[in-house]
Amino acid sequence: MARLLRMPEIAANATEAILQDWTVEERTAFSARDSIATVETEKALVDIEADADGTVLKRLVAPGSKVDVGAPIAVLGDPGEQVGDLEALLTKLGVGAADAAGPVAEPAARLDPEGGTANTGAGALPEPALAEQVTTPNGEHRARIFASPLARRLAREAGLATETIRGTGPGGRILRRDVEAALAERMSARSDEPLRAPAEQPSTQPAVAAAGGFTEIPHSRMRRAIATRLSESKQSTPHFYLRATIDVRRLVKLRAELNDGADVKVSLNDLVVTAVGRAHALVPEMNVTWSPDAVRQYAAVDVSVAVATERGLLTPVVRGVEAMTVTEVSRATRELAERARDGRLRQEELEGGTISVTNLGMFGTEEFAAIINPPQAAILAVGAVREEPVARQGKLRVRPVMRVTLSVDHRPVDGVVAARWMEAFVGLLERPLRILA
Repeated sequence: MARLLRMPEIAANATEAILQDWTVEERTAFSARDSIATVETEKALVDIEADADGTVLKRLVAPGSKVDVGAPIAVLGDPGEQVGDLEALLTKLGVGAADAAGPVAEPAARLDPEGGTANTGAGALPEPALAEQVTTPNGEHRARIFASPLARRLAREAGLATETIRGTGPGGRILRRDVEAALAERMSARSDEPLRAPAEQPSTQPAVAAAGGFTEIPHSRMRRAIATRLSESKQSTPHFYLRATIDVRRLVKLRAELNDGADVKVSLNDLVVTAVGRAHALVPEMNVTWSPDAVRQYAAVDVSVAVATERGLLTPVVRGVEAMTVTEVSRATRELAERARDGRLRQEELEGGTISVTNLGMFGTEEFAAIINPPQAAILAVGAVREEPVARQGKLRVRPVMRVTLSVDHRPVDGVVAARWMEAFVGLLERPLRILA
């Protein structure tokens, strides 16, 4: 039986999202849990998965369109179902012909096959895929290669030629999973080489030169989301701050020993994140969030790790840190950071957690304070490791030290609780073998 597929509420309180790409063609069957379309939110690309077997009878929205949550985006049917009078079916489902042509969505600028921008008109329907024609060095033209816009972008960022990727979509179309598989194969073959950084992509929102010696750069959706979220946090969350200077001589030595001959290299930040998980387990009153009706205390410790990307700051969540080894934390944070920079995080990987860790030490920043990422209760700002004179038992020695600042939401957490947590955290870093226990 025919039914409407509507734009889901991908993120909490979201009112709209961009339909980035279709992954199933019209009049093509799909199975339960197959990806039907890819939706772009402010911070992530999210696959809309089928909840049952079926067929895409009609797409109602073109790729690149901004769609209200709850608006119809496609007509789905049972496996093998066909429709003779599509217009009558749309009317029966409460979707007029005009709605099917596009007014349910606001077309947004999108990249065309040559890298420029193009707007999808109100009556435009998406082409099955973007095709590119391969020309060999001797001028010979080969068959066209069909790939989804998302797959082409990911391949370009990863430095993969589409003609080297085997497509598993209908008609050999290259999908995102095919690019990811090709990238994984390349990384496996070159496991001893450093990861390739994604190429910088041109913004679809060009900078606008203005009189007066400045340039206006239009806000991206992510920049607006970050501004709104952090402004609300600073205005509505009563912050207080605790600072500590930590002797990390033993921590630096432990890291060197862990990395000696190891396949997975552990960073100081990995040790810090692991210590945060241990400290939350020691002081569970910190593993909380504030809600209007109650303070929620959690059994598992989920820690967000700040990652700088070309589009802005993302904070993917590492789940269950209190039960992970340092190596497991290192693998998890590295994998999340890579996918964050590639724009491949899932929405659920950006939600939850009770504390964030943000580290600017690699830029030489000695000390800073950060704004809490709501609804979390705290954020730890980590500075650079520097050699400084340290007094121990009346004697002055030069030791590597690291300064940290803990920003805390005073609504669910009192000062004494935060102080106990900081004491536990500092103790773990200064006697780091306890992190491994």
